[in-house]
Amino acid sequence: MSTLNDDVAMLRKVPLFESVDPSKLKLIAYTSSQLMFDDGEEVFSQGSNGTSAYLIVKGEADILSDSGGHQVVVAVHGTNALFGEISAFCDVPRTASVRARGQLTLLELKRENLLELIQEFPDVAIEVIRELAKRLALTTSDLANVLDKQNAAKPH
Repeated sequence: MSTLNDDVAMLRKVPLFESVDPSKLKLIAYTSSQLMFDDGEEVFSQGSNGTSAYLIVKGEADILSDSGGHQVVVAVHGTNALFGEISAFCDVPRTASVRARGQLTLLELKRENLLELIQEFPDVAIEVIRELAKRLALTTSDLANVLDKQNAAKPH
């Protein structure tokens, strides 16, 4: 189990939290919970309600999307990656499922703490927007590639 100082040091490595005062990171780390998952264990499912974001302390997680009755891995996140922030910030159902890929250790960050952090440190909001914009651009590009392949496979 990590110490409070270990959690603060880990939070510091995440681009989202680089500009945040260390005392505030200590409060975030203190109010966060560390969670452990075994290989294949689900962290949360697409469509469920969520009030927390998660930071990967150690390990990897598969990000899955429901497609045609089965789940497709759309991304793999590793150490220091943040996920689940869309539901945490926007109060919408989870947009994907997340499953442990091997042993996974997470830091659960509660919505109220994240919102307080953004109010106090607007740079954090900018980093969240950048990350979400990058993910949207990747998703749009992936979707365009799938549509191109489908159109190329259609008989003319």
